[in-house]
Amino acid sequence: MAFQSKFRLAIVAVVALAWTACLGQVPSQAPMIGPEQGLEQVSPETQNPERSETQGGGRAPDQEPPGSISGTVVDQSGAVVAGARVKLASKDQSLNQEALSGTDGQFFFPRVAPGAFQLAITASGFAPQSFSGTLHAGETETVPPIALTVADTRTEVDVSLTQVEVAEEQIKIEEKQRVLGAIPNFYVSYVPDAAPLTSKQKFKLAFRTIVDPFTVGIAAAVAAIEQGQNHFYEYGQGAQGYGKRFGASYADATTGTLIGAAILPSLLKQDPRYFYKGTGSIPSRALYAIANSVICKGDNRRWQVNYSNILGNLAAGGISNLYYPEQDRNGFGLTFANAAIGIGSTAIGNLFQEFIVRKLTPHAPKQAGQP
Repeated sequence: MAFQSKFRLAIVAVVALAWTACLGQVPSQAPMIGPEQGLEQVSPETQNPERSETQGGGRAPDQEPPGSISGTVVDQSGAVVAGARVKLASKDQSLNQEALSGTDGQFFFPRVAPGAFQLAITASGFAPQSFSGTLHAGETETVPPIALTVADTRTEVDVSLTQVEVAEEQIKIEEKQRVLGAIPNFYVSYVPDAAPLTSKQKFKLAFRTIVDPFTVGIAAAVAAIEQGQNHFYEYGQGAQGYGKRFGASYADATTGTLIGAAILPSLLKQDPRYFYKGTGSIPSRALYAIANSVICKGDNRRWQVNYSNILGNLAAGGISNLYYPEQDRNGFGLTFANAAIGIGSTAIGNLFQEFIVRKLTPHAPKQAGQP
């Protein structure tokens, strides 16, 4: 019994050891199966996927990784410039980018292809600026601060005056011309090439002459002389007679000035002014002054027959027949007589202008070559 029990225990121990050996057994190497057995052979790339991605699919061996470009836009004082427009141009035109500088003046371009690049910077109130450089593969390029200079805001302004404006300035000077500081000398130009007058300016100068106190005073003086000599006796004496004589005298001045210096010059495009010569011999200057009673400058600055003065004197003489006493009217005779007197007085006035009046007119403009 004791032997049988020991034998059974030995059998159990052997079986347990055998079972334990079967459970703990691990094969040292998987059996190799060749292609002839119908299965693919395992490749090194399958065992190492990262190596496969580098050498096979994914990024090509010759493709370089992109970089980035950043920088700051400032002004000449070093203060940042916000809102500046920064344009990036690289060798790969398809990757051109554009950015605005922030409130801190900074800009940033991500994923820029390596190689040469250029930045073009513009901002309101500043002159355009540029920067060039080279970006290496995978590099983060920070360009030096880009300083913008203030744009040149100077603009060319045409300050030349128009012909009308030049004439207006010349009229203002002529209206200040007074012989001995009192007698108006408005219709004389001491500028040989003075700008022609417009119709409006001709009428303006005429009205300025008519309402001048000296013109009114001359008419009053003539009326007083006529009354003292009892000329045009049908007007009578006293205040009424003086008033009629004054009215006739002032009417002569008004009609003569309006017709001869404004209306006809505007219609015929002629200049009613006398152009002071001031140079040459005395005979040549005298001839010039006398001739200017029948010739004048046109608005085209060419010399021509002074129809304005001739017809103006005729018209003024004809109109005077309407208000002078009937016994003093002589029809055409009075008209032509008054016209001849007007032309003659113009010639005499021009002689005085050429040789005397210039010296008696303070601050009159002086041109080169004039005494």
